[in-house]
Amino acid sequence: KGPKARSAASIILRGANDFMVDEMERSMHDALCVVKRVLESKSLVPGGGCVEAALSIYLENLATSLSSREQLAIAEFARSLLVIPKQLAVNAAQDSTDLVAKLRAFHNTSQMKPEHKDLKWVGLDLVKGVVRDNKKAGVFEPAMSKIKSLKFATEAAITILRIDDMIKLFPEQKEKGASYQDALRAGTL
Repeated sequence: KGPKARSAASIILRGANDFMVDEMERSMHDALCVVKRVLESKSLVPGGGCVEAALSIYLENLATSLSSREQLAIAEFARSLLVIPKQLAVNAAQDSTDLVAKLRAFHNTSQMKPEHKDLKWVGLDLVKGVVRDNKKAGVFEPAMSKIKSLKFATEAAITILRIDDMIKLFPEQKEKGASYQDALRAGTL
């Protein structure tokens, strides 16, 4: 009785039917896993597509400094990172092209001009359909989750490319039969 710190808590979920309660339970489980990840890693990154946009700009600038074929691969990888903020905007029924263009502009400015370093926290506000400072707004993600998702996506793409090199499908060969002309000449018709 009367401990200084509580070691357990209960959450009671009520809903109109079993399906609703099951969905609430899954959502609660996901939220608790996010809290667990944050406490384990002790590091956060801004959310709302901020990390993907900043990494995309950085990789595009890196790609332009190279003069080999690697430049094309790095540039395409940078472009593929923007799928995340685009899809976030589409899911929120916002203008994804406009929002991602503004997001990229802010991150490009933050990386090119040292006096605008504070723009590195800019991400998407999908409720209002604008870009904002997600650090001030309190929109964060666990760094560990972001790192793992980027690693898994990269590994999956590499695996697909390797498989693409190994599997070569040849067109089906049609059985060579006598053509109509050949059959006519042979008198088999």
